Amino acid sequence: QKVTVEVLDHLEHLALVDFRDAEGVERLQKAIQFADQLHEVNTDGVEPMDSVLEDRCLYLREDDVTEGNCMNELLKNARDKVEEYFVAPPGNIPLPKLEERETFLQGS
Repeated sequence: QKVTVEVLDHLEHLALVDFRDAEGVERLQKAIQFADQLHEVNTDGVEPMDSVLEDRCLYLREDDVTEGNCMNELLKNARDKVEEYFVAPPGNIPLPKLEERETFLQGS
């Protein structure tokens, strides 16, 4: 099963993983083939789980606020901020333009 340019683009943006080389695309295709096997499992009558610990009683604690009003102190730790929000970096890899990905995938 071939991976389309659009799927590759979407996955790279979500995972911040570079699939531009042949090895990366091949690894992704193998992972998809492996995951596709799950469609063969008969799950009729199987209820979805809320937790892997469904057989145990999970106790919730009270959410007691013990400190507060320290937003400005916390924001001093931010490299970048906009108003009262931390700004995350755009990603850890430079993503190629869509045309470059199309050219690469045609060769794989």
